This record gives sequence, C-alpha cells and structure tokens, in this order.
Amino acid sequence: MIPEQSSPAPTGGSNPLAPDWLAVPADVNALAPGVWPTGADRRDDGVVEIAGVAVTDLAASFGTPLYVVDEQMARDNAKRISGALNDAMTAIGSSATCYYAGKAFLSADVVRWMLDSGLGIDVCSGGELALALAAGAPPARIGFHGNNKSQTEIDRAVTSGVGTIVLDSLQEIDRVAAAAARHGVRQGVRLRINSGVHAQTHDFLATAHEDQKFGLALTAAESAVAEIRAHDSLDFIGLHCHIGSQIFDAGGFSESAHRLLAVHARLLEHGPVPSLNLGGGFGIAYTEADEPTAIETIAGRIAETVEARCVELGIPVPALAFEPGRSIIGGAGVTLYTVGTTKDVTVDVGVDHDLGVGPGAEGRTDGAAAAATSGEREDGTADGGTALRRYVSVDGGMSDNARPSLYGADYTVRIVDRASDAEPQLVRLAGKHCESGDIVVNADYLPADVRPGDLVAVPATGAYCFSLASNYNFLTRPAVVAVHDGRARVLVRGETEDQLLARDAGLDGR
Repeated sequence: MIPEQSSPAPTGGSNPLAPDWLAVPADVNALAPGVWPTGADRRDDGVVEIAGVAVTDLAASFGTPLYVVDEQMARDNAKRISGALNDAMTAIGSSATCYYAGKAFLSADVVRWMLDSGLGIDVCSGGELALALAAGAPPARIGFHGNNKSQTEIDRAVTSGVGTIVLDSLQEIDRVAAAAARHGVRQGVRLRINSGVHAQTHDFLATAHEDQKFGLALTAAESAVAEIRAHDSLDFIGLHCHIGSQIFDAGGFSESAHRLLAVHARLLEHGPVPSLNLGGGFGIAYTEADEPTAIETIAGRIAETVEARCVELGIPVPALAFEPGRSIIGGAGVTLYTVGTTKDVTVDVGVDHDLGVGPGAEGRTDGAAAAATSGEREDGTADGGTALRRYVSVDGGMSDNARPSLYGADYTVRIVDRASDAEPQLVRLAGKHCESGDIVVNADYLPADVRPGDLVAVPATGAYCFSLASNYNFLTRPAVVAVHDGRARVLVRGETEDQLLARDAGLDGR
C-alpha cells in the first residue's frame, strides 16, 4: 500500500506516479543486464562504453541523436537464435531456415552480418528488396512479403530470382502467376494464412486474427492452394503465418502450428508441401520488468508441438521456417541523446494523465498497461495527494523513436557520460517535437541532479526505431553507427538540413 501524499514525493522514495512495474533502482547508474547490449559497461570514471567505444567519443564524432549498434551482439544473436531453432527441429527429424526480418532494421552491413550468420533476408517492399540485392544477398535466400505488392515490385522479385514470394491475397495469386509466366520463371510462393491465434500484445502488433489486412482465413487455405497449384508458373512451398510481435512465450506459436498442420496435412493429399513458416515476433526486454522466455525454450516447445501433431495426423514433419528480426537487432541498439531542458511538474495523483499514446503498453496484458500509459497507479490508493514528475527533454523524440507514440511502448534511460550519487528521481524523457505525446521514455528513474548537457542513452532501440524514423518538424534523421572491438563505423549516414531542403522544388534556383 502506497500512502497518500499531500506534497511532492521525496526524490529518494517510491513515486505514486510511477507505474506498478517500475521499481526504484538500488543503483541509478546500473545498466540492467538483458536490457543493455552485452558490450555495454560503465567505466570507473562513469562513462559508458559499448564494445569498447566511449559514448562520449561517439557523441563528439557523430553528434546526437545517434543510433548505436553493438555489431558483435547482433551477430551473436543471429547465430544463437537460428541455431536454437534449427537444433530443436533437427531433434525431431526436421530442420529450420531463418530469414532475418529486415523491417526491424535494414542496412547493407546488417544484410551481410545476417548472411554471414547463415540467415536469409525477409523483405516487404521494393526498397527493402533493392537494398538486400545491392548488399549482395543471393536472391534465392530472400523472402518477399507485403499485403499490397505493386506490379513493379512483383516483376522485380520474379526477374531477380527471389526464392519465395509470400502471397497475401487471392488477387496476388494471379498477379504473381502472370508475372512469372511472362518472364518464363517458375516462382516459389508461400500462402499467408491467419491461424486465428491472437498474440497478447498491442492490437496493432497482433497479426493472425481474421479482422485485419494480412493474409487469408484458415478456412480459405485449401481452395487458395488449389488455385496456386493450377498455375504452372507457381511452385507452392507451404503455408505462412505470423501471429504478432513482442511475444514472450511459446504458447501462441505452438497453438498456431497445431492449427496450421491440420490444413498442411489435408494439402499433402493433393501434392507436396515442403515447409511451414511460423513467422517471427520473438520478444525482447525493454525494461527490467520484461521477462521474455529464452529462445532455446521456445524452440523446444514448438518442436514438441510440431512432432506430436505430425504423429497425430500421420504425416512427416515438414521443414520449418522462421523470421526473427527484433530479437536479433533490437537489444543490440542504443540511442544517444543530449539533455536540453528539465522541468518539474506537480501532479494530482489519481487524476487520469493519459498521454493519448495508444490503448496500452506493448507487451503488457494487465492493469499495468493503463498505468504505463497514463501514469496513474492501478490500485488508486494515492488518490487525493500530489507528486513530482520531472520532464527531461532531449534533442530527438518521436521522429527517431515512434514506438511509444504508436504502441505505448516502454523504455528505460540512463545518464551515460557520468555517474551520480544523487537520489533517484522519477522522470519522463520527452522529445522536442510539437506534440504532447512526444515521449521517448514514459517513466523511469534518473539521478535527481540530471541537468542540461547530460548525455543519456535509451537501450533496446535497435529495432523499429530507425525503420520508423521521420522528418517530422523538419528534423534530420540520425546516423546509425556500429561499434565493434573498440572501433566505430557508420552504417547509415545521418541526414543534413541541406539534403532536406534539396527535396523542396520550391527552392530550385534560389
């Protein structure tokens, strides 16, 4: 029970504005294992290094905001995840192919890291396909997604030799078949099916229920596959399903596989079905409260379900395919910011302070979701008092990390250019955009002496941050830098204002 307060909370104690899942840190300088990159460490002088590179040197060389990626961690994650999945499927007499989900974050170097680690590349637009090909990805190791592929995109995929195109609608069957016939190609295809298994995350991240834009209903699979098989220019590889994102356990994957294999078995009566693609969506820890299940455990449980279901149905175990993205690159990324201003706000506790950032925090299914979005405690025990929230504004925001605004996603933050022995203070890390919902970290504790000029970092930003970045308010998109063995190199160059101005035709000839 948190006592009522009639005056602002002291900095050293629990703040009633903090969501239930957020604990006051014993050490406000500590970098939580599992949330920060494996290569992150705080030196004796208080400066954080990532892969042996001081964040202060990175900020001095490349400016802030700045995306930083621990290359070795990304490579290790790719090998560990793909290895765990393949080992689990090999144990039941099958195998697993992994495609890196490029939508999480794609650059030429990342494509090469994934290929070196034995993964294929999953793309979902003509631009992503162009980048993968330009980076040297063998076309046969590319899978092409998308619910509304243009004719140009389909033709490019077919003529470049893309291994599989995931068909997302009945119209696409005819479009891809016609393109393949026109170019004299027999095109490998998968059919995206909605298994009806709803991932228990944010509604916008759950992609296997029927009332949404992706794929076909499970009941439509057999007739659609019959249509695919009627085209000599198409080679049916198998079914595909993706149940959502930021999933912490194996239950949804297992149930989805159980349902899909029943259809898979019926399809085998009329022709070969070489594989089954269960998609991706494996979750990561964004905060210390997040506890994703180890990929080795998830892989083992999926394999158990697949083996038991195939025995029940009397069919061979198919080859499996998966599409991890966030689980590979997400935790390897950190975003650096410089603090500009701070502001203390006295807040009436128990009043709804909803930021309007979505129906609930991503990945949370209990009352903590509302608390994470609104700042109000779920139990309401502190009604009637006031408490202090400190706004810490940085030089980026929703233009470099849209996820809190889109999904109510939670992050954590630490000062990284110094250590502090000041008491913990509840803060909200705000961006500089002209939106009240421009929040990077809804709630965390920083030292009470946080001040303008501090360098702060938000971990677990390797996925869906650069990919969703924008030029809102005419901000330039930051650079992406990889760190490895004490050295830094640019993966993606940061934009300049001159580049933004050059796009405006009204300034031609000035």
